[in-house]
Formats: sequence, C-alpha cells, structure tokens
Amino acid sequence: MFEESNLITFRFTQLKDLDFVCTLESEKENAQFIIPWSVEKHKAALDDKDFLHLIIESKIDNRKVGFIILSGILNPHNSIEFLRITMDEKGKGFGKEAFRLIKDWAFYRHNANRLWLDVKVNNQRAITLYRNQGFVMEGTLRECIKNGDVYESLHIMSILKDELLGKKNSYSVRN
Repeated sequence: MFEESNLITFRFTQLKDLDFVCTLESEKENAQFIIPWSVEKHKAALDDKDFLHLIIESKIDNRKVGFIILSGILNPHNSIEFLRITMDEKGKGFGKEAFRLIKDWAFYRHNANRLWLDVKVNNQRAITLYRNQGFVMEGTLRECIKNGDVYESLHIMSILKDELLGKKNSYSVRN
C-alpha cells in the first residue's frame, strides 16, 4: 500500500494490473481525453524511478476503480507532473479523493513545490475537477497534439505548495 483514506487505497501498479490499465485507457469515454500508452510504455514507467504508477482501489470492496501516473519524482526543481488520472467509476468521489491524497503526498511527504498537469481544452469535467482542487490555469498549448486529422490544444494547470497552504493567492494567466 502506498497511501490510503477512508474511501480509497493507492498501491503500486504491478504487471498483472496492466490489462486493467490499458482497457481503461482504451474505453471511448476515456480515450477521447488522453493519449493512451502501449503496454510497453506502461511497463517502462513501472521500472523508471522518475515515475509513480499507482492503482486506485475502493476500500469498500477492494476493487480497482482507476489509476494514476506521476512523473518528475526525481525532478531537482521539485516540480511533479500529474500525467494521468483515469477512473473506471465516475461521479462517486473516487477521483476527487485521489486528487486530495496525491496533493497531500506530493506537498507534505515528497516536499514538491509545484504539481502540474495538462488537460485537453474540451475536457470540461476534468477542468472543473482540477479547479475545484485548487489548480489554476497557466496557459494553453495551441494545437500541440494531433489526433487523427485534427489538432488539439492543451491547457496547462498547476498548484503550488504555498497556494495549498493558503500562503499565496492563486492566479490565472490571461491573454
């Protein structure tokens, strides 16, 4: 076990979990908002000390409800990228609780100064979740990824340790 709350448990992803992870990524509801990884890329992340690959389990019945990938664990600037949170069951509070636990771990246990992520501009559900978790909009990478024949843009969002602690006002970069 990596971290836990009353609702969920984080544990390190194992090779036997990768079918669950890849299936979850490939589901239409999820695939439209992420860039799915191959099994090989997930395996490489499991072996890379700069990545943290976690399974989220419900404490009610110990079933897998999602997964998280963080990058930059070894970053000398104490800036961690929240690469992915993908949930099997949405709207039940698992994702919200996972965010709270990750922020606590990143800022209080790992001593990060910044936790950041990118999100597709059309993923309003995620953007709302991130804002509610204290993340602020830093800017937009316009048409930076190609999905089939369409270019898509990404928002960059982050939260700083001092913002979480209430020592700084959040700000939003504007055009």
